[in-house]
Amino acid sequence: MDRAAEQENQYEAKMNLSDKNDLLSVIVPLYNEAENILPLYEKVSGIAPALGCGLEMILVNDGSTDGSRTLLNDLAVRDGRVKVIHFRRNFGQTTAIMAGIDYSSGDVLIPMDGDLQNDPQDIPKLLAKLKEGFEVCSGWREDRKDHALKRNLPSRIANWLISKISGVHLHDYGCSLKAYRREVIKGVKLYGEMHRFIPIYATWQGARVTEIPVAHHPRIHGKSKYGLERTFKVILDLIVVKFLAQYAQKPIYVFGAFGLVSLFVAVIAAAASLYYKVFGDKSFIETPLPLIFVMASITGIMCILMGLLAEIIMRTYYESQGKSVYLIDECRNLEQK
Repeated sequence: MDRAAEQENQYEAKMNLSDKNDLLSVIVPLYNEAENILPLYEKVSGIAPALGCGLEMILVNDGSTDGSRTLLNDLAVRDGRVKVIHFRRNFGQTTAIMAGIDYSSGDVLIPMDGDLQNDPQDIPKLLAKLKEGFEVCSGWREDRKDHALKRNLPSRIANWLISKISGVHLHDYGCSLKAYRREVIKGVKLYGEMHRFIPIYATWQGARVTEIPVAHHPRIHGKSKYGLERTFKVILDLIVVKFLAQYAQKPIYVFGAFGLVSLFVAVIAAAASLYYKVFGDKSFIETPLPLIFVMASITGIMCILMGLLAEIIMRTYYESQGKSVYLIDECRNLEQK
């Protein structure tokens, strides 16, 4: 068998999700969703025979206080496919998803909400897109069953901003129901509200990303844990993501540029104050220019020093852990390390 044919067979094996050795990990963060746990388990278990691969459920109890712990423990005893993680306190959805990823064993990871608004019946559709060669398939709640002003409008604005700034155009970043091949999110660390940005991280790894419309049901039990304040958190996290995308390896470009602009303002302020002193008969205390000079000079110097410090931290991060600043997809006549 020649090398091209061998690579083609490897690609087909990668795209195949029906091998008995493949495993699908469904990751569900839960916070005070006791009434939804059993119906959710039954719905996910109901699709297992149609998947054609192994299934495990990672249920993460994010510090619930409504009796969820007992229900989850009972499920774990009843069904060995159920893995349960209990947090000591509430850490948030992103942290719960991160824990689910860390403790999962599947070749494909599918996070979803625990409030029954996502439909497990859509999971085979997501897997079908992965079979087409995509590494990430995101759900799109095209007909979203939430409050039009409190939830839907802020979500649309946030999705538009994220798509514009990141360059990864999706209709619905906030939909938790997504499918990832493990290799494209291996090593990803999530903070804040950044679980919605996983497709962006995957794109950085060279992943092919797509989306499909999925069902969205009204909430029946419990109440939503999110409000308008989440939109502001998303915007702040988006700034972090944009910074990491463009300047994580050269932070001096950001801090240094701002520092140079501040120093330029300081020079202009100094020149103007001298001009007024010599030709305008105005003392230094009669204008704010000397104060602007001092503040801009301090700001500029501090920004440049912060940029240098950030450079040292960045280099320490990569070199102390043996991390590479590049990613290799394939090697020819070389062993891929």
